[in-house]
Amino acid sequence: MPKVDIKNLYYITHIENIPSILERGILSHQEVERLNIDFTPIYDHEIVSKRKDKSTGENDSLWNYANLYFQPRNPMMYRVVHEKDTRNIAIIAVKSNVLSEIGVRVTNGNAANNATEFYPSSEGRKVLEKNWKIIQNDWWNDSDGSKRIIMSECLVPRKIKSDFIDSIFVCDHHTQSKVKQLISNSNIPVIPEPTLFFKPISSQRIGTNISLIDGDMFFSKMHTLTISVNLQGIMGKGLASRTKYQFPDVYVFYQDACRKNEITAVQPCIYKRETSLDQELADLTSPLNTPNSVKWFLLFATKRTWRENSRLEDIEGGLDWLRKNARQQGIKSLALPALGCGLGNLTWSDVGPLMCSYLHDIGIHVAIYLPREAQILPEYLEESYLLRNLS
Repeated sequence: MPKVDIKNLYYITHIENIPSILERGILSHQEVERLNIDFTPIYDHEIVSKRKDKSTGENDSLWNYANLYFQPRNPMMYRVVHEKDTRNIAIIAVKSNVLSEIGVRVTNGNAANNATEFYPSSEGRKVLEKNWKIIQNDWWNDSDGSKRIIMSECLVPRKIKSDFIDSIFVCDHHTQSKVKQLISNSNIPVIPEPTLFFKPISSQRIGTNISLIDGDMFFSKMHTLTISVNLQGIMGKGLASRTKYQFPDVYVFYQDACRKNEITAVQPCIYKRETSLDQELADLTSPLNTPNSVKWFLLFATKRTWRENSRLEDIEGGLDWLRKNARQQGIKSLALPALGCGLGNLTWSDVGPLMCSYLHDIGIHVAIYLPREAQILPEYLEESYLLRNLS
């Protein structure tokens, strides 16, 4: 069982609320109403009323508690950043010793969910140990309960004193400057951390239609996501392994495509999924209307067997098929990893120019997610290098 190392807990709020929070602390809804404090909400009536009507089992409402998450990058945050301007949202990091405050309760999931249980702080820590791997994960889904568990909460009666506030996270440097102006008399650090808001760390334009992204491809806004696979129907590591557990229906389709030889070393296969990915990821009951929320999956063979390395000629064959068929197949925009890099043991210096030359100017926006296994030299990210085969 993993040791729980809780550095901070997290509170999601509108940046306009921060001065009041630094003055009064993080208040429960009941305290906000009692003190008649003017605040800017980030949650809609559905969320607020659901928590007001939910009891912790001690004949008191969630309304009486200020709530913190152990993992801020969760389904609630996913909903908020899709419904609000991300530049108006902040995550306040709270020191972990808040768990020792009197009356604190810990949940084993989203507190408003009927399946969630409530524990005294000391008992709750043992539950956290059991679920810590899920809580710290990058993904979740409904089927295995991880969507609920990743939203485990710390509930503090009435208020969290401002002394517990450790730092404030925002999505970019522009928002950082804005928040620093709002709290000019405070020495609390304001830190840009785009990944907490499901944004890429960086984005660089190449040619007319390609972006090089440093980030998590599974939260891409592209219509079609590319998964590197082998021809044996085995999803054991990397992006494929994450796909297997986060999207089990994709795994079933992939195995069937391998059995039917519908995917080859030089011909990818498309799973035209019909359900909304955003609907699955966000904490909501009503539809979340976002562009490209229905994702397709492009299964691109970068290995023939799972044990062998990738072959550059196979990558080129698959890219040639993509260039000729992407628009005809109905792909509106496309996200890809650096094909064959990482587990396939190819290098970006070889793969990057190949991908960019084949995907340049194909009539759709293409996002290539850079490999994280090794640092890429700056010259291999220059447009003159990546599009050199077009000159």
